Amino acid sequence: MQLKIYNSLSAEKEIFTPINGNKVGMYVCGPTVYSNVHLGNVRTFMNFDFIYRSLKHLGYDVRYVRNITDAGHLTDDGDVNNDRFVKQSRLEKLEPMEIVQKYTVDFHKVLEKFNLLPPTIEPTATGHIIEQIELTKDLIEKGLAYESNGSVYFDVRAYNEKGGNYGELSKRNIDELFANTRDLDGQNEKKNPQDFALWKKASPEHIMKWISPWGEGFPGWHLECTAMSTKYLGEQFDIHGGGMDLKFPHHECEIAQGKGCNGVSPVKYWLHANMLTMNGQRMSKSTGNYILPQQLISGENDFFEKPFHPTVVRFNFLQAHYRSVLDISNEAMLASEKGFQRLMESLKVLNTVTLSGVEASSSFDLKEWKQKCYDALNDDFNSPILISHLFEAVSFIFKLKDGKESISSEDLEELKTLMNAFVFDVLGLQNIEENNNSKLDQTLQVLIELRNQARKAKNFELSDQIRDKLLEQGIELKDGREGTSYVLN
Repeated sequence: MQLKIYNSLSAEKEIFTPINGNKVGMYVCGPTVYSNVHLGNVRTFMNFDFIYRSLKHLGYDVRYVRNITDAGHLTDDGDVNNDRFVKQSRLEKLEPMEIVQKYTVDFHKVLEKFNLLPPTIEPTATGHIIEQIELTKDLIEKGLAYESNGSVYFDVRAYNEKGGNYGELSKRNIDELFANTRDLDGQNEKKNPQDFALWKKASPEHIMKWISPWGEGFPGWHLECTAMSTKYLGEQFDIHGGGMDLKFPHHECEIAQGKGCNGVSPVKYWLHANMLTMNGQRMSKSTGNYILPQQLISGENDFFEKPFHPTVVRFNFLQAHYRSVLDISNEAMLASEKGFQRLMESLKVLNTVTLSGVEASSSFDLKEWKQKCYDALNDDFNSPILISHLFEAVSFIFKLKDGKESISSEDLEELKTLMNAFVFDVLGLQNIEENNNSKLDQTLQVLIELRNQARKAKNFELSDQIRDKLLEQGIELKDGREGTSYVLN
């Protein structure tokens, strides 16, 4: 039952051997909080939430770090006016940190709806400016970076000449990269076209800027993750995750910075989640083939015929392996909803089934089934295979209910434990019925309290109106010595 994970660096599955025994350090590139989190981002973070849950279930002690990029996200090292936070602040007529706060809150609310566990640590780029300046100074001292017109760039050629291998993660040839570089603003400041910014000089009108040894400016995007990951996980840690689109240049640059500063490759296992498409096409605002998470949940869109509960969406997403492209469509979501309902119904049956008068023999081999489930988890976190094995158990559970199968009491208890663990703890699914009942109860308690306040104020017209309106909806209020209760008719 050895865990194997696909390492993007070696392009093959490797036996997972943590650096520090049972303790695992995992860093995942978080959002750039200048707009609403999009559905593709949700899929990426959900995949790593599943990986985080799986590692914990398999017995590892995980420190999970996922950052917030709230400054300096310049992808091309060009015109500082292309800073996404500055552009959005001008568009919405808000301070840049108001933009950061607004969309950080949105990010957390959306992930909470999909039942993602919070990371162990969630550092921000702006909270680690000092660390980034120190890393930059270190790289300059080692001859791997240079200052130019108030900006500081990483010297890719010098890095390779000193034993580095820029392009090792993305499998790109350095000479081809130099030859195919586009002519961008700011390139005249660099020694080589593929050199990337560690620190950018800020123009006088630039809002988000900090004092540094090279003048006022802000950090480069790639440096932020190196500073935060190494601070909380060490110079070398186990897992670094992110979307496939971050492999180059972002993660490539992280490797170069880490090796340049500390002399060791910063990460043992690089994991990359694949993209999300809709109706067979890449999601894009420009083409109109685009939907926000809340629009999928609420049903307020032109692509899906009805709203879908966040846990149904989660179930749909996990039916594809994290390294596979996932295509969502109305038909696929409807099918996932039916599958999810059948899974939840089987758990309801399983948790209430009794064994009185049943012989303890069965065609269902619990030990073999359990092994297959753990084999799926240990095979690069294979969620679709795990789900397929869960539905083998679902079929057995319904046969058990109909008296067509039997099971020993000991095996029944273990099956209950395993099914609940895989469904709720590992896959992170939620029971919609229980959640809805809880929300209904909370809502009715609010209405009962409002009615009580109306009665105390002798506003009997409002009090009776609340009671009568609820009765029209099949909810009967009953007043007694212990207070007011309700009955669903």
